[in-house]
Amino acid sequence: MRNRLTADQYRDLLESALPLAVDADTTDPNPQTLFTPSGHRLAMEPEVTVVRGARGAGKTVWFKALQDPSLRAVASNAYQLPQLTRVTTNAVFGSELAPERYPGPAVMASLEEVASPAQIWTAVLLFALGAQEIGHLPSWERRVAWVRDSPEPAELALAAADREAGREGVTRLLLFDALEHLHSDRTKTDQLVAAILRLALELRTRTRNLRAKVFIRHDMFDSGSLRFPDASKLLSGIADLTWNEPNLYGLLFHYLGNAPSVHAETFRGVRPGWREVVVEPDSAVRRYVAPAAVSGDRRTQQELFVQLAGPYMGTDHRKGHTYTWLPNHLMDGIGQVSPRSFLAALTEAVRMTRSQYAGHPFPLHYEGIRRGVQQASRTRVSEVTEDLPWVHAAIAALEGLQVPAELDTITDRWTQRSLAELLTRQAQAVSKDPAAVRTGPRNPGNYRDLADELVDVGVMTRRLNGRIDLPDVYRIAFNIGRRGGVPKLTTTRGG
Repeated sequence: MRNRLTADQYRDLLESALPLAVDADTTDPNPQTLFTPSGHRLAMEPEVTVVRGARGAGKTVWFKALQDPSLRAVASNAYQLPQLTRVTTNAVFGSELAPERYPGPAVMASLEEVASPAQIWTAVLLFALGAQEIGHLPSWERRVAWVRDSPEPAELALAAADREAGREGVTRLLLFDALEHLHSDRTKTDQLVAAILRLALELRTRTRNLRAKVFIRHDMFDSGSLRFPDASKLLSGIADLTWNEPNLYGLLFHYLGNAPSVHAETFRGVRPGWREVVVEPDSAVRRYVAPAAVSGDRRTQQELFVQLAGPYMGTDHRKGHTYTWLPNHLMDGIGQVSPRSFLAALTEAVRMTRSQYAGHPFPLHYEGIRRGVQQASRTRVSEVTEDLPWVHAAIAALEGLQVPAELDTITDRWTQRSLAELLTRQAQAVSKDPAAVRTGPRNPGNYRDLADELVDVGVMTRRLNGRIDLPDVYRIAFNIGRRGGVPKLTTTRGG
């Protein structure tokens, strides 16, 4: 294998390939960039009801892809799932503001005074299915009230939608995403999620042609959302969106091979075996699929990445190997790396290398990769703050500590900083804004429970000796130290 691109040409290729924004809420997938990790096949099965994943793991990517026929075709071909070409999809809830399709958070909060969570979701579902009985009603309040007052007609309307899908020879796939945006109160969020899951189970067991697919965070699925009869049946229809090292590097090389750059073709030639796929017969869009070794073989991928970053995170092996160092330092407490963090780290690594190490023989300098991890840590913390502000408050109170630390050391610091009072005030402020959707901890006054919940969401880890640790991807941005770890951000804030 011979490198046919110069270091500077590789930097050009990386800059054109890596997305400027890697947030799926603002960037839609397309047939060229959609990557299909082998481990995500089960998530695309129409019969699989629950798809779990951390933020940035791909829930919204697949939620959007399933609504696009051309992207469904890509997934169908990649995963050998011909049934994906025989589905129609409806978004029943998502992060997009779409009051014409489903109620937003403020409306959802008002509907709890009208009906139960199950009745709310039945109304939203029937509206998505085009049920005439509620299609003409002018507001969500009227639609929900109709379901509340008309249980038998509502059931008949659902059965009619099932028969219609059968006549059309399709499966109607009802999609739920962004469930953290349902309600400002965590208890009510759990109730709404439980109602979604119960309705999804009923569709799976009582209809032939209607199926729900629920994209959900692990902590929301493992909470009180499964407290209903036969909830355990959902566990047999569950998929986890996980990313291992070959998946992450496969994503990178897929982007490089499909980049809008004159150097993409040369890159594909470095390792022969790429296939050109015509996504749509009448379209000029071409999709290039990497050979199996490039998308899934660690040894091959390491050879390719060494061309980009050199073999070591310094002058020799004592600082670590670049291929394993990058994902290891982006891993959260449950052993997962967000592809969003991975791409963000590489984007910053290119920028820093080009601005400060332009003469380096490799396209990426190891100090650029370190800075990339620091930047990815900032990004990850921003995401957590957006989803779970209480997590930010809890970890920010630990600034300056060294980890691993005893649990008593952690709880003492929280006591000193009056964390319980802070979280209570935070929850009260959010409750006054019906449009706010920031779920809080279940028991803010019990610091041991709080630590357990932080472990559950992957922000903390608990070692075998009981000491508490933080993954680098969170620790760095919060200015929490670890002997021998990636440097804290004390000297780089604002840089």
